[in-house]
Amino acid sequence: MTEHYFSRQPAVSSKPIEIETVLRGRTFRFRTDRGVFSYGRLDPGTRLLIDTMEIAPGDTALDDGCGYGAIGIVAAALAPRGFAWLVDSNARAIELARANLRLNGIRNARARRADSLDALPGVVFDVILTNPPLHAGWAVIGAMLGQAHERLGPGGRLWVVGRTDKGVKTLARRVGERFEHIAEVAKRGGYRVYAATRIAG
Repeated sequence: MTEHYFSRQPAVSSKPIEIETVLRGRTFRFRTDRGVFSYGRLDPGTRLLIDTMEIAPGDTALDDGCGYGAIGIVAAALAPRGFAWLVDSNARAIELARANLRLNGIRNARARRADSLDALPGVVFDVILTNPPLHAGWAVIGAMLGQAHERLGPGGRLWVVGRTDKGVKTLARRVGERFEHIAEVAKRGGYRVYAATRIAG
């Protein structure tokens, strides 16, 4: 397959597979499909981020580049008094994310197809979570980081995960250029999670 999972409309034919997994002490079911990241499984980086991320009960969260929605769905479950937005440029991913919200009974979240956060005007986030498409190029990643910094309130947190051998340390340096504080908070199986805080107003 020559197209990337961040294509707006995957050309590959649909062949859904449902998976079941336990995350943060709860069983979740996810419908996955070809043309969307991590078909037929929960990838180790996403699992590490979900295991590590800190979500307060009243947080407004964003799963940026949500794929079929695992990160955002778990974030919503951890924030019963808050709300989670799931965004992705891939139309099939958003269809899956919406189906998975229903499948898991998540009511305090919404999935929206979007190329940028301009699609969510006026929303300020407490936490932004992403397993970014590092091979999409640094222009794409830089735009994501810039918008993340703009949309986090003071004290807001950005959580990112990536593979060590695919440039996540470089990603961490790029994050550090925009955020006042960044730290590596988890490492497992060739993946690293970094958390950054926006301190300035």
